[in-house]
Amino acid sequence: MSVHTSEIKITVGLDENKIPESLHWSAPGGDVQNAETKAMLLSVWDPKAKEALRIDLWTKEMPLDEMKVFFHQTLTAMAGTFKRATNDEKMSATMLDFCDYFAEKLELVKK
Repeated sequence: MSVHTSEIKITVGLDENKIPESLHWSAPGGDVQNAETKAMLLSVWDPKAKEALRIDLWTKEMPLDEMKVFFHQTLTAMAGTFKRATNDEKMSATMLDFCDYFAEKLELVKK
């Protein structure tokens, strides 16, 4: 049984067609209060179904160039998380190679 708990709250403002117009999040344990964001990706593991469940949201104002950078940074972070979670350095390096390829193809890095 956990002695302490922490809460993360996500608030989604929707337009009349239920398209996200605003995204805010709070994590009081991390000193984040109602911070604005334009995109979020959330994955949780369902242990009964043995599958990942996802919530992927972005506002109408999220610029395409920033979305590409967001995905690149997220993929790179996932490679690091994968390495810490599994100790599989070889696959983590392969994932980072893909991240480099991704950035190159989207011209996110200056040559």
